[in-house]
Amino acid sequence: MNSDLSPILRGWDYDPGRVNARWIIGRDGRLKVQLRLDLGVLQMEPEGRPDGRRPRGHDSLLDYYRSLQADMPALDPAACAELQQEAMQYYYRYLAFHALRHFDGVIRDTEHNLELLNLVEHHAADDDMAWAFLQFYPYIRMMNARARAEKNMREQRETDAVSILQEAVSDIRSFWRRQGEEGAPPGSPEIEALTDLLGRIRRQGPRSRGEELREDLARAIAEEKYEDAARLRDQLRDIGEP
Repeated sequence: MNSDLSPILRGWDYDPGRVNARWIIGRDGRLKVQLRLDLGVLQMEPEGRPDGRRPRGHDSLLDYYRSLQADMPALDPAACAELQQEAMQYYYRYLAFHALRHFDGVIRDTEHNLELLNLVEHHAADDDMAWAFLQFYPYIRMMNARARAEKNMREQRETDAVSILQEAVSDIRSFWRRQGEEGAPPGSPEIEALTDLLGRIRRQGPRSRGEELREDLARAIAEEKYEDAARLRDQLRDIGEP
């Protein structure tokens, strides 16, 4: 068997200026998500753990540790390393999901990692191990809020989207205060990303029906749902949109 990946990468160049992701159908006939990196491609399952494994008979390591409840041990360096690897898998997948505008997937995976951070914060053997995870809270919280807000914008609930973003900004500022800071560090990229999206929502107002249909069409094509794409093209034509 030839294991050369070149045929897979040919025609899908890495673009450092954006997240490169796509849906594919695997040899098992099921949907997979791929993320293009500079040295190759990551292929992930869209449900459960991205690598498709069931550690210790559970859907994830997070689920395994939550099942221990009263018997929860202090998380030593080996346990934290395993959890960090799991968090990285979910990180790569929610990046891909966001690029594909699969907001429910982003919300689910960021919530997984936020819960994982909470687990480590309360059970890590020492503060240094806990901080190795907690330092990523602002980014994960920002991505969760963006996906939830963008989903609400898609459904024309702009007021809800604004509330979601404002709450996330407040949560991130509170996080930094708990770390002994007066607020988020100057130039916080997470705060800037959220306030930029807030500004765009307030400027653009409600989206037109044509804009909604074009976004749905792009998503249907990306997910290779060609019957849905044809139906959406017909709807665009019916309302006189290109």
